[in-house]
Amino acid sequence: MHTESRTYEKAANMDKTQSARNAGGLTTFTDVVYLSDKTDLPAEIRKLFRHKKMSFCLLPLDKYDVIRNRPDLVGTVLVDAEGMENAQDRRLSRVLEALERDNIGIILLTQRIRQPVRSFSVVSSESSFSMPRTVESISLDDLWAWIRINLAERKHQNVGITAKPPAPIGLADKVWKNHATDQPQAENPFLDGLKEQLRLAGMLQRDFLPAQLPNSPEVRWAATFLPAEWVSGDIYDIARIDEQHVGFYVADAVGHSMPAALLTIFIKQALQMRQTTGNSYRIFTPAEVMKNLNQRMTSQKLSGHQFVTCCYCLLNLKTRQLTLARAGHPYPILLRKGEPPQQLETRGSLLGVFENAEFVQQSVELQAGDRLLLYSDGAEPLIGQLRDKNGFQYTNEFLALADAPITEIIDRLTEIATDREVKPAEIDDVTITGLQLL
Repeated sequence: MHTESRTYEKAANMDKTQSARNAGGLTTFTDVVYLSDKTDLPAEIRKLFRHKKMSFCLLPLDKYDVIRNRPDLVGTVLVDAEGMENAQDRRLSRVLEALERDNIGIILLTQRIRQPVRSFSVVSSESSFSMPRTVESISLDDLWAWIRINLAERKHQNVGITAKPPAPIGLADKVWKNHATDQPQAENPFLDGLKEQLRLAGMLQRDFLPAQLPNSPEVRWAATFLPAEWVSGDIYDIARIDEQHVGFYVADAVGHSMPAALLTIFIKQALQMRQTTGNSYRIFTPAEVMKNLNQRMTSQKLSGHQFVTCCYCLLNLKTRQLTLARAGHPYPILLRKGEPPQQLETRGSLLGVFENAEFVQQSVELQAGDRLLLYSDGAEPLIGQLRDKNGFQYTNEFLALADAPITEIIDRLTEIATDREVKPAEIDDVTITGLQLL
């Protein structure tokens, strides 16, 4: 490790600026990636890295995708925001959100404090496990302690850092925020308590989402989850079933309020990807997964005639075979370079409606570089919709992303979803998951 660190440090020190700006990607494990628009690291931090024999590199803020392409090669990220007019700069915020979605440990430096012993101001990211509180200023020793925490967690997890997804982003917030201020209301303890319960329910619901994605040398995953309100009628999961198979799905319960959110918890528990008997197990086919889930839903005799759409996929990492079954859900989209986007169509009725419903499945052989998108209907305005005369029409924004890496596609769709102006009646939960074969 020490030899590798010195070698990488020496290469980085030859011409940090040039090598960082032309970086095509990380090729070896790097203890610290210093993300900054500066042309060099602060002298005291470079000295700290050398003294502790850490491998490091400098990347400009706009090159953060270099990190995200191989998060398994990153120990921690130091984001230097010194000199920025606003620590919540839009560009900076998007970079931090992207890194958080990939569960990469972040330390955010905001300014250098002029003292005999150099120290830095630190701002915590709300959901970053590595910064559980805000610190007014830290010394180099404190900074080293934060780095060690991140590195220890990374080495303990080996493949990825276990961290909760970022705090919920309510798509309804910007619509109702101004509406609420138009007509000031008197304090209402009951309503305040109800809002707090809904907020906590939303946090609990997110605890059922994957804490980390099963990235591997074969496949790269990405996901975004944007509830319309405090809670969501969407849920997704991406789980390693065994060494060779990954099961993943997106489900959408009718509506997007508390009844739908409660139903997503049931879906999470009822959807079974394999059956274990003694010391052996059998992996369910996607059609079996849909059929079994439908039977469990109909047997519950749910009140309110609630139903669910879902698409479940099974990926064989060894053969690159993708098998899928769907239940009234938007078709997955296959993106293959040099070809137009392709919808993977297969029939299947809604879950929870017909007790003896049958579900068919189809398989497709994926190729290196292929990307696949699975999403709820709330994302259709971002991706495309069925037009009676012209069939399914993709949006121009989505077509412009057709050749981009999966992380960039989902990042950009997330930005569009959070930036667009929508009417209250048009607000819906947005969930998008995706994979890319490496």
